[in-house]
Amino acid sequence: MKKTEIIPAILPKDFAELEDKISFVLGSVKTVQIDVCDGQFVPNSSWPYRKHDQTFDKILKEEEGLPGWEKLNFEIDLMVNKPEDVVENWVIAGASRLIIHVESKGDIAKALELVKDKVEVGLALNVETPLEVLEPFVAGISFLQCMGIDKIGFQGQEFDAKVIGKIKEIKMKYPDMIVSVDGGISLENAKNLIEAGADRLVVGSAIFEAENAFEAIQNFKRI
Repeated sequence: MKKTEIIPAILPKDFAELEDKISFVLGSVKTVQIDVCDGQFVPNSSWPYRKHDQTFDKILKEEEGLPGWEKLNFEIDLMVNKPEDVVENWVIAGASRLIIHVESKGDIAKALELVKDKVEVGLALNVETPLEVLEPFVAGISFLQCMGIDKIGFQGQEFDAKVIGKIKEIKMKYPDMIVSVDGGISLENAKNLIEAGADRLVVGSAIFEAENAFEAIQNFKRI
């Protein structure tokens, strides 16, 4: 039986919070997701949009690296409009996976083309978004990320059980597609998501609001 990958999700207000939270999970996972919110596609903003402290500029110049870059892979969830303007920067910054939201405003096809063969790229879609919108892009992606919450860009949101049906629908239509689920995931609903076909679980609050992040990850891995 396949083992579902557990990916801690960090929504950092600044670089210091990113460093802090990555220190909690180093050694327990292979990949961390960094949520990047521009304050336009979603009302919330996060680093490097929320507080421009020059660290991202230094990373692009290779004067600095993402925290833990020697030991971790980074999945960058781009909750931004005009993803075509920023995808290449995140490749330079060290992303091994990029996630583009299919509902974002901009040229999604161009964004996918710009990073083709450079990193693994996936599309995220909201619970209510029909699968038909994926048709023009599905040949150019390696995975889909189903959002498990209605209000994306914020952690600690209530889980929407409709995503379970969404996963099953995707697996029926695209049997070989890797499916990731992000938002509202807990120890209580993780088993149902895995049984529905989820290959990756992206977990924020249930890890970082636990008393011990390392133990929380181990509990998810035991499911």
